[in-house]
Amino acid sequence: MKNQLPKQFVVNPDIAQAQENHVPIVALESTVITHGLPYPDNLNLALDMEKIIRDRGAVPATIGVIGGKIHIGLSSDQLNFLAKGEVPVRKVGARDLGVVIARGENGGTTVSGTLVLAHWAGIKVFSTGGIGGVHRGSGIDISADLPELGRTPMAVVCAGAKAILDLPATLEYLETTGVPVVGYQTDEFPAFYSRSSGMKAQVRVDSPEEVVDIANAQWALNIQRAVLVVNPVPQEEAILPEEVEKHIRQATKEAEEQNITGYRVTPFLLKRVSELSGGKSLKANLALLKNNARVGADIAIAFQKLAPPHGKFSSV
Repeated sequence: MKNQLPKQFVVNPDIAQAQENHVPIVALESTVITHGLPYPDNLNLALDMEKIIRDRGAVPATIGVIGGKIHIGLSSDQLNFLAKGEVPVRKVGARDLGVVIARGENGGTTVSGTLVLAHWAGIKVFSTGGIGGVHRGSGIDISADLPELGRTPMAVVCAGAKAILDLPATLEYLETTGVPVVGYQTDEFPAFYSRSSGMKAQVRVDSPEEVVDIANAQWALNIQRAVLVVNPVPQEEAILPEEVEKHIRQATKEAEEQNITGYRVTPFLLKRVSELSGGKSLKANLALLKNNARVGADIAIAFQKLAPPHGKFSSV
């Protein structure tokens, strides 16, 4: 753990106090705020997720970049600033961190970016929606989330990989990089909007303590990889896999017809699937994000009970 963060970091006083007092902390990404939803839905979601974590007894640390400074924990004013999008805000993965810092830019951190920064800050648990993965098609388009999971020791709570991806290939990649896939109260690898993908998780756990036991055992062997905790979308908001697949195929066809490529593909597909599903996919997305925040808080609390305390750091 890092005892002193680099000068580019700014630690929210609430986070610094939590670290000092050994209160459990859960990291949250900020691209869902900056690039995932329109204002004010994005701000309301961010505040809801933070409240869920606090209500469970942990402290949320939403991570973002403002004016070239990495913020570990954002104030309500800072969340509002990023959510409004009135100034340019970059989507910040691990590879982009040097650029946004050097140029004094603003950014919302992706899974890969948040993993790097949360680990630097000594945080063990990160809750997100769905990880990136291997895109459908040639297999060349692979999210930076996957290799970062393969080299960053953190418990990452998600609802599987985004359903628009090649899920079998994504699971193969995770296996190749040695990332254990732990089903939280499920035997299956969930498919983001759907509870079932037809593919098995590596192992099932039914409590936060079991997650912590696996993570601690892995990291004690100096296996510096994430433990991916896959937590299905709540039943009441889940969508049948065949319904989701129909919408994904239609959206993918439209993307090809409109020559949408590269980084524009994922946001286009997610938005179009939401439209084709009559908003059902958006409701599922919001529900799974909040559910993952809850589970992440429970795992962070279990870490605090079963593991040595976090390292300390100082506000910059």
